Amino acid sequence: MERRSSITSDAETLHPECAFCQFQSVQSYLLKETTHFRIVADHAPLVEGHVLIIPKDHYACYGAVPETLDTELTELKLEVQHFFHYYYAEPVYWEHGVFRQTVFHAHLHCFPFGAIPDIALPDSTIMQSQQDIRDRYQSQGNYFYLENTAHSYLFPPDIDTYMHVIQEVLRPAAAARGAHANWRIAQERLQYGVPLVQSVMQLWHNFQHK
Repeated sequence: MERRSSITSDAETLHPECAFCQFQSVQSYLLKETTHFRIVADHAPLVEGHVLIIPKDHYACYGAVPETLDTELTELKLEVQHFFHYYYAEPVYWEHGVFRQTVFHAHLHCFPFGAIPDIALPDSTIMQSQQDIRDRYQSQGNYFYLENTAHSYLFPPDIDTYMHVIQEVLRPAAAARGAHANWRIAQERLQYGVPLVQSVMQLWHNFQHK
């Protein structure tokens, strides 16, 4: 069976009600802009170094982002990896894939968490490429996704599985990087995150000019 090389049904150039489609909403946090993506500092970071990779066009999730953008995305992930390795720790990438999203526009969370445990859950799937995300999204709809230094995992939109990954993997990793033991709500992260955002933006500037 021939795989689809691109997805257009979920794509719009801009969505007037989407925060990530409006440049002014991310302009103050912009780290890098390429042809199809932006890297921005998360405005309510879990830890210092928390950044997002966001496609400029409006896609529901990375499962809807076409294959033609895979190379550009991979290059940006590698750049974030080098930045994290230089200043922080190895990256962990996380995407909600529509499941429990707060902004319904594809965005990849990049956390400098370093090594985290492998995940042994019966309903997880180790993925090999971005095409696996597209295939999952086309065939089954919602998902969530986690990538550490060893593997990339796809999960079904199951709340128990989701909470297990949050509680047993991501929360300890955030705490180990100096985050509050109990994750603050977004408004609290926004308040306490101002110096973290300023720091990562300054370090990114230094990284680009070193």
